[in-house]
Amino acid sequence: MLGMKVLGPDGASFELREDPDGLLCTVLDGDLSEDMAHALAAACLHVVESGREVLLLCDARRAGALPPAVRKVLADEMRSVRLVGVAVVGASFAMRVVATLTAKSIELLSGQLYPVKFLATEAEGRAWLLTQREALRAKRGPVA
Repeated sequence: MLGMKVLGPDGASFELREDPDGLLCTVLDGDLSEDMAHALAAACLHVVESGREVLLLCDARRAGALPPAVRKVLADEMRSVRLVGVAVVGASFAMRVVATLTAKSIELLSGQLYPVKFLATEAEGRAWLLTQREALRAKRGPVA
């Protein structure tokens, strides 16, 4: 299981953990830095390489900005990651706009859907992500 905390400039912090149900959970306090974005991409790639689906639950209640350099890192490094879903909890209007644009740029670069949903609570986010995973598994059918 993954677990890490990355400290950024101006007291910002980024926590990432993998929960027992397979969700990657992040908590951002402050502005996302390039180092934090690299850590997120590396964790997602680790999950993909292990043969599992990537489901992100992002707590954005205390999130700051996603600067252009960070959006570029995410677009470049996340395009090879097949995301089943990203649930963002507590995002401000500005964060929703920037996150949506970032997701659309990743979709354009990767040619894959990058489903993002903005929700009010962590419970809603978990429920949506688990539903996304079950729908994907139902499409695939039984594993032999």
